[in-house]
Amino acid sequence: MFDIGFSEFLLIGVVALIVIGPERLPKVARTIGHLVGRMQRYVADVKSDINREMELDELRKMRDTMQEAASGIESSLKEELHKTEGELDAAAASLAADPVVTDGSVAGAGVSPAPEAAPAIEEQQAPAREVGKP
Repeated sequence: MFDIGFSEFLLIGVVALIVIGPERLPKVARTIGHLVGRMQRYVADVKSDINREMELDELRKMRDTMQEAASGIESSLKEELHKTEGELDAAAASLAADPVVTDGSVAGAGVSPAPEAAPAIEEQQAPAREVGKP
């Protein structure tokens, strides 16, 4: 703490012995010892409080950084979701504009029915021809 050597302590002790006297010197030394102990505990408490506050400040900064990163990710995910939703809506609208015939072909596409469906179509048309005959 202070740069005091052994010779300085010896000089202070001799002056204190002369000024205070040999009867009261032990009591004064004990009181000074208690005061120095209290001061050291107080300084240690202040240091620990400062360290604790510094750690809390670092944790707050880290929390803020993590919240900013999370909100950035959330906004990018929402943007991508809206983009995908728009693409799906456009695809659904394009499918709704082209009606589907029951045999699976698209109406107006100029596609002939499947070959296996041809006999069924002929059977449906045959009774219509017979009804028209006398």
